[in-house]
Amino acid sequence: MYRKAFKMYVNADQHEEYHKRHSELWPEMEAVLKKHGLIKYAIFLDEDTSVLYAYLEVDNKERWDLVSQTYINQKWWKYMAPIMATNADHSPKTENLKQVFYIEK
Repeated sequence: MYRKAFKMYVNADQHEEYHKRHSELWPEMEAVLKKHGLIKYAIFLDEDTSVLYAYLEVDNKERWDLVSQTYINQKWWKYMAPIMATNADHSPKTENLKQVFYIEK
């Protein structure tokens, strides 16, 4: 299993829209995520700073890394680009977070 945490940045005036779009996640986007080994994925918002903190678990890192190449993921990036900080290819600007502690039952 592979765990990853990272942060992204939503525009300060787009918190509600960001939440809305994820509440209405396209079924085909969800299917691609699951097809590529998604086990868990959570995104948290710090409303004071507009920083999004994401955490995910997948069953295989190499398979997960292929998600970004899918048509539906690239379409999702374009859909989300107007409301968050993005790179030239419309992917969200991210910063990986270093794990410093983990405990599991």
